[in-house]
Amino acid sequence: MNPGRSVAVIGPVLIIGTGLIGTSIALSLRRAGVEVLLEDLDSEQAQVAAGMGAGNIAGSEAEPAIVVVAVPPRHAAQVLARASDDFPFATITDVTSVKERVLAEACDLGADPERLVGGHPMAGREVSGAASARPDLLDDRLWIITPTEVTQAKHQRAAHQLAVTCGAYPVEMSAAEHDRAVALVSHAPQLLSSVLAAQLVDADAAYVQVAGQGLRDMTRIAGSESALWTDILGVNAAPVADVLDGVIYDLQRAARALRAVAAGECASINVVTEELQRGAIGRGRIPGKHGASPSTYMEVAVMLADRPGELGRLFTAVGETTVNLEDVRIEHVLGRQSGLVELSVQPDSVTTLEEALRSRGFDVRG
Repeated sequence: MNPGRSVAVIGPVLIIGTGLIGTSIALSLRRAGVEVLLEDLDSEQAQVAAGMGAGNIAGSEAEPAIVVVAVPPRHAAQVLARASDDFPFATITDVTSVKERVLAEACDLGADPERLVGGHPMAGREVSGAASARPDLLDDRLWIITPTEVTQAKHQRAAHQLAVTCGAYPVEMSAAEHDRAVALVSHAPQLLSSVLAAQLVDADAAYVQVAGQGLRDMTRIAGSESALWTDILGVNAAPVADVLDGVIYDLQRAARALRAVAAGECASINVVTEELQRGAIGRGRIPGKHGASPSTYMEVAVMLADRPGELGRLFTAVGETTVNLEDVRIEHVLGRQSGLVELSVQPDSVTTLEEALRSRGFDVRG
C-alpha cells in the first residue's frame, strides 16, 4: 500500500465471493489489520482463501460494518438484495464490472438504495480463483465508486474508505458513465482480442509459427476465463455493442480501401494512413505512468541467454546506474534459447545505460 495513505475502514468486513478479486480485497484488508469474514457457495474456494490468511469463514459473528459482494454480474443483484436484508445496518457494495443494470435490479429485488454503493476495482489478472489472489492486486489502482441517487453520505464514505484501505484510489462516476467507460476501455477490447486470437484456430500452422510480439501483445487477454466474460458482456451488452459498431465501421472502411488499392486505386491507401494516424493519436490519450500524461520513452535492447539468474543480473546492473527504469518488455527469440529484453528509459538516459551495460559484458543491441 502507498505509505502515508490513511487506513480508515471500520470492520468487520464480510466478503461474499472468494474468487480472485474478493480474496485479493480480503488479503489487502487483512494486511491493514481489518477483521474479515469470508462467505462463498463454493466451500473449497472459501477454505483456500482462509488458508491464505484472507480471513475467517463467516459464522454467527456480529453484523459486519461493510458487505462486499464479489460474485459474477448475473448473480450480483440477488446477492446484494439478500445482504441488504440480512444486514440492515451495513454498507452494501459490490465489485462487479457492470453497474447500472446490477444496481437497478438489486433495488428492484429489495436492496436498500440508501445503503447501496456500487464499486469496481480496476484490477485483475488472466487467471481466476482464490489461489491467484494477491494482497497488492489493488495497490495504486483506480476503484470506481457509483452511489445510487439516494445513497447516504456515511455509506458513500465507507465505500471510499474501503478502497483506500485496500491501497486503491477511489473515483466517483454515475453507473451509466461507468458502464460506457468500461465498454470502451475493457469490455470491447476483451472481445476484440478474443476475436483476433480466434483467427488462429484454423490458420495454417506455418503461419502461426512466425507470430511475433505484436500478436502476443494484442491477444494476451484472450486467455481470460470465457464464462466470466460471457457473463460480463451479456450484462453490459448495449454499451459494448456501441463500441463494436464504431470499430466495425472503421475496419470495414479500411478493408474497402485496401481492396481498392489491390485493384490499382493507389490513392485509397490514404484512408488506411488516416486510420493509422488516428490510432496513434488515440493511444497517446491513454494515461501514462502513475496516471500522468503519456511520456515518450526510448528502448535499450539487451540479448540475454534464457537461463536462471540472467534477468536478475541485468536488473542488478541497471540498479547500479543512475538510470530510472520505466518499463520492461521481453521477446523470446524463435528457435534460440535467448530473449530480447527491451528496457524503456527516458531519452537522455539511453547512452548512459548502454555504456554501463556494455562495460558489464551485456550484449546491447543497437
